Formats: sequence, C-alpha cells, structure tokens
Amino acid sequence: MEGLTYALLLAILFLLLASFNLSDAQEDGIDIYSLTMDSRITSRFAHTTITSHVVNKAERAQEAIFQVEMPQTAFITNFSMIVDGVTYPGELKGKTAPQEKYLLALAKGQHVQILKTTGRNLEQFQVSVNVAPTANVTFELVYEELLKRQLGKYELMLKVQPQQLVKHLQIDIHIFEPQGISSLDTDISFMTKDLEDALTTTQNKTKAHIVFKPSLAQQQEEPGKPDTILDGNFIVRYDVDRTSAAGDIQIENGYFVHHFAPAHLSTLSKNVVFVIDKSGSMAGRKIKKTRAALVKILDDLNPEDHFNLVAFSGRVIQWKPMLLQASKEHLESAKTFLSNTPALGATNINEAILIAVRMLDESDRKQQLPAGSVSMVILLTDGDPTEGETKLQKIQENVKALMNGRYHFYCLGFGFNINYAFLEKLALDNGGVARRIYDDSDSDLQLQDFYQEVANPLLTKVEFHYPDDAVEQLTQDSFRVFFKDSELVVAGKLRSQVLDLLSAQVRGQSNTQDVNFQTEVNIMNKEKVFQDPKYTSHNFMERLWAYLTIQQLLEKAVSASGLKQQSLEDRALDLSLNFSFVTPLTYMVVNPPKGQGQSQVAVKPVEIVKYLLSLVNQLGCFG
Repeated sequence: MEGLTYALLLAILFLLLASFNLSDAQEDGIDIYSLTMDSRITSRFAHTTITSHVVNKAERAQEAIFQVEMPQTAFITNFSMIVDGVTYPGELKGKTAPQEKYLLALAKGQHVQILKTTGRNLEQFQVSVNVAPTANVTFELVYEELLKRQLGKYELMLKVQPQQLVKHLQIDIHIFEPQGISSLDTDISFMTKDLEDALTTTQNKTKAHIVFKPSLAQQQEEPGKPDTILDGNFIVRYDVDRTSAAGDIQIENGYFVHHFAPAHLSTLSKNVVFVIDKSGSMAGRKIKKTRAALVKILDDLNPEDHFNLVAFSGRVIQWKPMLLQASKEHLESAKTFLSNTPALGATNINEAILIAVRMLDESDRKQQLPAGSVSMVILLTDGDPTEGETKLQKIQENVKALMNGRYHFYCLGFGFNINYAFLEKLALDNGGVARRIYDDSDSDLQLQDFYQEVANPLLTKVEFHYPDDAVEQLTQDSFRVFFKDSELVVAGKLRSQVLDLLSAQVRGQSNTQDVNFQTEVNIMNKEKVFQDPKYTSHNFMERLWAYLTIQQLLEKAVSASGLKQQSLEDRALDLSLNFSFVTPLTYMVVNPPKGQGQSQVAVKPVEIVKYLLSLVNQLGCFG
C-alpha cells in the first residue's frame, strides 16, 4: 500500500461516489429482448429477482451492461450470468486480506467495483461482459430486504430504467400478508394514460398480485421512435390489518416473527431541543431550507410539547435559557429567532450539543417537563467540528456521558461533505438514528418527513417477553421508544421441545402508566399458513431472522470497540456467509468467461469509503 498517495486516494473516493451517467448505457447493437422483475413479499420480507436477456445484433463484439438500482437496506443474495449456455455464478467471500488487492486494482484503473451509492437510499449494481456477434447473455440478480413501516405504510420500490424498448417487459409483485391487507396502492413516476391498461391489480383479504406488462407501443415515447418512456420509480405501498393490540405472530419451519404496531394509543408529549448548524458552510440554500422546514415543524408541535432552539457556529446562541411550552406566543418568537439566524463562522458542535442536553437536565430538575414525556435532541449539521472540541471520539464520549441513556439523540447530516460515520455513532450511542439529508430543492421536505417519523411517541421502555423454554436466538427484544405509524419487529427460533402454544407479552409505558399486551397462538395452525409455495419459499422466515440479526449486529458494532466490536462483526460475518448475503462484511466476485472482461467485485460501497478514509489516516496523508 506504500505506493498509494493522498491525491490518488481522493481520486478513488471521487470515482466511488460519482453517479453513473445513464447516457453511457448499452451501446448500439446490444438488444434487450426480455426484462422481468419479480418481487415476492411475505410478512414484509421481500425477495426480488431481476432477469435480463440480451443479444448482440452487431457484426462485431460488443459490451453488454447489466445495471440495477436497489435499496441500500437490501442484501444481494445471488447473481449469475449465462453466456453461450454456460452459467457463471457470483462467488461470495468474507472480507479479510483481499481488501488491499482490490483497492490496488481500483488504483490501477481496473473495473472491479460493481456496487456503488447512487442518490437517495439507493445502490447501483452494474456488471459488463463482452458478447460475440449473434451471441446472447442472461443476467439474473436476486436481493432481499425487510420492508420497514414508515408513516403508516410499507414500501417496495423498483427502479425501471431499460433505456430502450423491450419486446418482453414484465413486473410481477406478489404480496402475502396473513394479517390481511388493509390498503394497497401504486405510485409509478412514468405512468401515462396509455400505460394504465398495462397495469392490473388483483387482491383478496390476504393476497395481492400486481402485474405491469406494457407493449412496445405503450413503451414508446413517440410512435415510430426507439426512445422509451420507462424511466423512473415503480412503487407499491400497503398496510395490514391489526386486530390484536399485542401484535401478530407468524411461524414458519421452526422460526417466528412478531410484528407489533398497536393502534389507538394516546400520543405522549415530547420535549425537543433543535440544534442548528449556522456555520459559513450552511450559507445559501441549506440555511434557507432549514429555516423553512423548522417553521413547518414548529407549527406541528402539540400545545403540551416543550421545545427550545440552539443555533451554533463558532459561538452557541440559545433562543431561551430553558425549554418552553409550545404556545402560539412562544412559537412566533421562535420563528423570529430563526429568521434572524445568518450562516457564518466556524463549527462548535460539542458545545452546542452539551448546552442542549443541559437544558433538558435543568428543565427536568425543576420539574417543568410533563411526567412520562419523551425528551430528544435533534442535531442538523453539514460538517465536522472546527472550533472548541474537535476530536470526534472525545465529542462522542462527552455526549454519551452527559446523556447517560436518558434522552434520544437524532443526527441529520446535510449533504455528502460530512463524516456520516461520526454522526451515526453519535446517534446510535444515545438511543437515536442518523439520517442523511440531500442538498436538493426538496431538502426542507426531507427534514419535515424525518420529523414526522419521531413526532408522535406512543410508548417507552417497550419489552417483549416469551417463555424461556419456548424460544431462543432472539433478535432485539427491548426498545426505548415506539412511534406512531411505525412497527417493532422481533424474530427468533422455536426450541425443538416447544409446546403446542406460543405465548407472548409486550410491556411498555404510556405516560406514567404501565401497559401490558398479551397474545397466544397455536403453532401448528400458524405453520399451515405458509404451506403454499406460490407465495413463500422454504425457510423464508429463517432468512428474515438472519437479515434482521445481521442488521442489528452491525448497528451494535458501530457503538462498540475492541474485542466486543470484533465479536459482533464475527457473528455478522458468519451469518452473512451462511445465508449468502452481500453485507458490509462480505463481497461477491463475478468472473466472466476468459477473454470476455475482467473480474468484478460487489462490495457494500459505504465500507469501501470508510476503509479508504481510515487508510488515509493510517498513512498520515493529512500531515
């Protein structure tokens, strides 16, 4: 690695973060004669297969490119190419020593990276292979994801971008939800009146089938021209029936999943301190959009909520010395404060956060906050600290020590020039989450959407309990807070000597009252529900359990260090390899036929960037 210079590392980072130019798509002569997208959703777990058949109609060899965009939360589980009747499968490996090999290959300009970040919550998978004249290739990619309930809906998104007319193009989405489907709709960004006939939806109580099969004429931008109008998002949103306040338990082949989202609970009052970066880098659209979003957010506060504003650059300015109730008078005063907040100066993140936490401490000490309320700090920043305490680890330690598990901390990072790993650890250490806000024309709406996710807490200190002799290998079973229109999910394995019935108890606090939800299900009856192979694949629930376990292990590893961190990553790696998931700890090698292209590697892109940044620090490239 000695030959890697700082400039070269920055060049690599730029290439990895750059968006793929769609105009560089398939060359003339490569014809996509079939493209199918098949998603099968069972109990919120989606299994998606994308298959593309292409042929080279040119008189010379051409490069065929297979390109798919998928959610960042999805794990690739399989990829293969069939070239001249021979199958070339992707090979999954655990990340160890080969990292340096592939980074050096990137530095030499070899085309090895085939999975990269492309825009909001998306990753792009792209492979290429040389195709002889008249020859054909079949590409097939499979990925899986657990759909998360946000703002009352589950969402499946497929990116449709064939970039040419396709003789046979079909999207099939099967949904099977034993709880019952309460709502279902599609949102297709490229939909036209002519395309409406290509979309059909059939639905009964528990199953739905959505088919989109446009003809060549319906795909055409204009009659007689080869350009396609199919370029955008194909989104399905749905929700399920909830008859039991204790949630719904499903069981398949020795594993269970418990979905908990009780309705008709009263919203808890909240105490929130907004910590707003007004340093010079926020000048222009960023601070303007931040102000616009916060004005809307303030209007959404409930009268019983308490709030305060902290604006910071090199100095920290408080709107008021303590939290105040969200009265009309106080809200108007806060809006005036926001309008008089210019963006200039340095960035003192540490002091701003600590002042916000001390505000909550002081208000709590004086018993000015409602009993049973939820307290949180929401930080919005676009850069690293440049004044006061600037050591990131020290800031994390300071905040964690002062919060001491009593409050929730949410970090919103504006744009790509931020150390997202720093914000992520800061949030996860303190009972919250981090979110990237994209510096686009709708950044104010992104901020408002995030706030709506945490605006209505319903329960705190939520714990799931099952008989010790009935279950094992549980995923996370305790949660600090449950928000309206979201869902808590627990999965696990049934012990072999389990009885006929599985009981569950969910405990939490609503205001100052303890609440207790109980349910009991017949294991054999629940198993029968998933015996229709049309809507399920064998062991799908075990894969759901593994997916959720890996996600949670990786999240815990962010907040851990040393041997504990290594242990968490080792467990996540073992599961990733056992279930063939491309995760931040694994990578997939695709080897095309000899002489028809280079080996290509799929690696979760965020980890490559983190690795390069750590490498820069190790080599002392900044000094």
